[in-house]
Amino acid sequence: MDEQSHTEPVGQAGARTDIGEIKAFSANGWLAVLVALALAVWGFYAVITASMALEEGEGDAGPLVLGTIALLLAALIGSAVRIISPGDTKVLQFFGKYVGTVRNTGLQMTLPLVVARKVSVKVRNFETNELKVNDADGNPVNIAAIVVWQVADTAKAIFAVEEFEEFIEMQAESALRHVASTHPYDNPDPGEESLRGSTDAVAAELSQEVAARVAVAGLEIVEVRISSLAYAPEIAHSMLQRQQAAAVIAAREQIVEGAVTMVQAALRRLEADEVVALDDERRAAMVSNLLVVLCGSAQATPVVNTGTLYS
Repeated sequence: MDEQSHTEPVGQAGARTDIGEIKAFSANGWLAVLVALALAVWGFYAVITASMALEEGEGDAGPLVLGTIALLLAALIGSAVRIISPGDTKVLQFFGKYVGTVRNTGLQMTLPLVVARKVSVKVRNFETNELKVNDADGNPVNIAAIVVWQVADTAKAIFAVEEFEEFIEMQAESALRHVASTHPYDNPDPGEESLRGSTDAVAAELSQEVAARVAVAGLEIVEVRISSLAYAPEIAHSMLQRQQAAAVIAAREQIVEGAVTMVQAALRRLEADEVVALDDERRAAMVSNLLVVLCGSAQATPVVNTGTLYS
């Protein structure tokens, strides 16, 4: 055994990657059918007439042999005729050896005595099972994705892996687990992408990883999209409370910022128009009252002060 046999390129799990799709011989199938019918008709006629002549003791076995050969040729040509629908291909094997793929559609004549396997090159899709994965922060999340794919290399799809449909499903789930575990569900650090907030970026990363995993099988990934994403039920309630608290804090911050802006504008307007002269104590009291009114969660009840701020 030479050294080259030890260094053949292999892919995942030892799969051969040096095999690739080649174009197989194909011709007009209608012409082949006409030739096969003509040979069959002539062969039947020659065999019957030669047999009758031999029974009567006339003629020789030459026409009988030629008629038999014509019938065999008709059967051989007929076995090479295939019907290929749009979106389908035929992968041909001659006594176990791959001899090519026919992509031409319609009635086609291929090589005789070959085994033809139909491989669809149409765009297909499937949805992965909903997986429970720990995100980058260790929180369990349920996630699923839709994978859109098609066969690009029919030879690799048939001969490089056992069942390419099962192969892509398993690899897609493996890639989904890996990508989901490297990103937080939400609240990412600066420069970090989250599963919930950066769906397009995560989908692009997931698509690239699935494509890299299934390239050995000659499969092409058209698109991968996350179809389901949620916290696992055991922590969903706690995370909902956290999200609600974060929303309340954000709303309060915005309310306070707006209230401070309004108070500053009111004070500047009063001083500019010389409506009232405010010392530090009255200014502080007005600011306090305005902030209570503007930032309070309940409607404020005004109280008329008939006294004075000074004793």
